[in-house]
Amino acid sequence: MWGFNGTPFQPATLQLTGIPGMQTGQAWVSLIFCILYLISIVGNLSILALVAREPALHQPMYYFLSMLSLNDLGVSFSTLPTVLATFCFNYRHIGFDACLVQMFFIHTFSFMESGILLAMSFDRFVAICDPLHYSTVLTNGRILAMGLGILAKSFITLLPFPFLVKRLPFCKGNTLHHSYCLHPDLMKVACGDIHVNNIYGLFVVIFTYGIDSTFILLSYALILKAVLAIASREQRFKALNTCMSHICAVLAFYVPTIAVSMIHRFWKSAPPVVHVMMSNVYLFVPPMLNPIIYSVKTKEIRRGILKIFQKSHN
Repeated sequence: MWGFNGTPFQPATLQLTGIPGMQTGQAWVSLIFCILYLISIVGNLSILALVAREPALHQPMYYFLSMLSLNDLGVSFSTLPTVLATFCFNYRHIGFDACLVQMFFIHTFSFMESGILLAMSFDRFVAICDPLHYSTVLTNGRILAMGLGILAKSFITLLPFPFLVKRLPFCKGNTLHHSYCLHPDLMKVACGDIHVNNIYGLFVVIFTYGIDSTFILLSYALILKAVLAIASREQRFKALNTCMSHICAVLAFYVPTIAVSMIHRFWKSAPPVVHVMMSNVYLFVPPMLNPIIYSVKTKEIRRGILKIFQKSHN
């Protein structure tokens, strides 16, 4: 794609894509996305309202859960405008600068999710390995500082991306492979030297996902060691059960993330639909699953939901 002066340029708008090869059945896809958004937004807002209303949930574990719910709402609202425009209204254009803003927020919230899951694993580590000091270690001030630290780390780490993309010319067309903007997708239509983008992208992935996942595994190794030292089988099961919701949330986030990375790295000849579906799983499944996981697996959350239902019936 060339400008009037014969040099590559940046397009005013980019073209978004739905699901490759799916000309029919678009209405069903729209309905599925609407249901996913509805579950995600209602579920996460319900968790936030429940933690705010119930004094019994004013504990570190639920403050971290509120952070996760806020972040999941951020992920959902980052993709919602273009996904609904693409699938519900067949409007597939996005301004170049708007695309960069969306890319920044999608990646920032995704990387923040990893940091929040690490903070939650630290919460479980302190609760099981050092229960007597739990309330003195995880004070409200420290929890707030951890939350702000996660936000600052993700924001500062991701901030260069829009500027690194902005400096590139785009001469391989203006059609993206998703219904939202992602950095790897923009790199496919950019020309010029993209080595800096790719190297910095790899650094960011290692610096966030790599370090976070390593410390999550380390915290669970120490938790398992502490649990196995408990004499009573019943107490061992009870201690492990308090971690089940978090383990499910970690798997819901990291399994699609690893799968997307593996496909991008080692299965470059995969049909476009595989890349698109895996990216959709990576962005849509964790925000939808997290409120369900915590509602089903956490007794205090279930109790709070039942209490609200009982009040509404009285």
